[in-house]
Amino acid sequence: MLRRFPIESKGRWKKLYEVGSVTAICFTCFLIRCVVVVISAFESELSLEVMDHPVLDLFYYSLAEILPSALVLYILRKLPPKRVSAQYHPIR
Repeated sequence: MLRRFPIESKGRWKKLYEVGSVTAICFTCFLIRCVVVVISAFESELSLEVMDHPVLDLFYYSLAEILPSALVLYILRKLPPKRVSAQYHPIR
């Protein structure tokens, strides 16, 4: 998709920024979750259920799962314009 745009165009830089932001958010959140899972696997005292407290569990899972999804949806919120077919005419 980006090959259609000239190298110096504003749209190309904007799209590259969006892709880079989504990549950075997903990488960071999945890396944090991976570290937590690895530590809990090797430490018998630690568990993914954070201190058996539901509020702390909610906080952990919202940071590890919900926040990255919400940020990705926010960054990619603008949909491309719909293509109108030459044969299609909307009902008036």
